[in-house]
This record gives sequence, C-alpha cells and structure tokens, in this order.
Amino acid sequence: MRRADRLFQIVQLIRGRRLTTAAQLAERLEISQRSVYRDIAALQAQGVPIEGEAGVGYRMRRGFDLPPLMFDTAEAQALVACVRIAQPRIDTGLALRAEDALAKILAVLPSAARAAAESLAVYAPPVGPDSETRDRLQALRHATERKTRLRLDYLDLKDEASIRVVRPLGCFYWGSVWTLAAWCESRRDFRNFRVDRIRSIEALAERFRDEPGKTLPDLLRIYDDCDEVR
Repeated sequence: MRRADRLFQIVQLIRGRRLTTAAQLAERLEISQRSVYRDIAALQAQGVPIEGEAGVGYRMRRGFDLPPLMFDTAEAQALVACVRIAQPRIDTGLALRAEDALAKILAVLPSAARAAAESLAVYAPPVGPDSETRDRLQALRHATERKTRLRLDYLDLKDEASIRVVRPLGCFYWGSVWTLAAWCESRRDFRNFRVDRIRSIEALAERFRDEPGKTLPDLLRIYDDCDEVR
C-alpha cells in the first residue's frame, strides 16, 4: 500500500470510532505501531485535527470532514452483500435505514459499478428473529444508546422466571439467537439475556452513567482474559 493511501486509511479509521489505538491501526493496516506513530505525526503536521497521544488513543476533532467518497465495484458489492445478510436479522428500524443508505450509495455510482453491485449473486434467506424479537431488539438498542435502565421480565432456559433491573450495554448476534449484554443490578454482575426469552421490557425513568467495572469495555476485557486462559 502506498503511504498516501495508508494515511488516507488512517484518517478514515479514526473518523469511524470514538477512540482508536495505535495497536488497532497497526493490526488493521498490517504495519508496526512505530509506523503508526510516524504517520499520525505526519498527518498532524499537515493540519489534520487528530487529537490524542501514543499509549492512549486517537480521535478526530469534531467538525472535521472530507469530500464525498466514491466506492469501486468490489466495495459496492461488499455493501450489497452486507445489507442482504443483515436485513432479516437486525431490528426493523435498522433494516430500513440500511436499505435507505444502500440506495443512496448505489444512486451515485457509475452505471457499470451500480449494475455489478445490484446483480451480485450473493443472497441470504429470510431466516431470522421473529417480529416480536426484532421489536425487542429495537427497544434494547434505543435503551442502550440512551443509557436507560430497564426492568426485564425474563424466562431463562430452565423456564424459571425472574424480574431483573439492568443497565443495557449491547446486543450480540450468535448466528441463531440475539443476546443482551447487561450489568444486572439485581445480581451485581454482568449477565447475558436471550432476547427471545425476554417476556417484557419496561424503561425506567432514571438513566445510568458509566461506572468503572460496569461498562461494555469491562465486559469485553473479561471475555478477552477468558480467551487468553484457554
């Protein structure tokens, strides 16, 4: 990859995340972290408003933007494939937004690239969560974004019912089922709840703030530690 292309990629990767570490950039671009530090310094010297420092992470200052991008044929085909696979499996609101976004992208492509993308012979059967589960997914996604505490009426795999007050942290798709990762205030620990076994969801008035030891990054670190032990 030419250095100019790599610098452009770094800008795109940093723009797409709240905080991006040098290790993440090095892994994605298949270069050393030292090269990442040099590239970041070069971009900052050219006036690109990248904030942060080595060992902490980087982010783009608000308000920075680049001219519209043009996708090549392979990139457009990849987007079509992703939308086709995801639509039956995500909540209805996201599925509609994905279709709208894809339509906007295809509309500005050259005719040959658009035709190649639309005729991509990659399809996914309409097999996914039922409509009730997709509605719950949308409610859980909104609660996670707004940091809204929830009261769940939950039926576990042993058919034992319980009422849980949780802080929703994220929804995970495991190929056949969706789960909600949450900090369970009832159990004072992280818990995963199968979305198709949540009988009802009640949004509580009080929102929560991130606290050390109770956030999604904390949970993901636990998963990473478990993988290292194995």
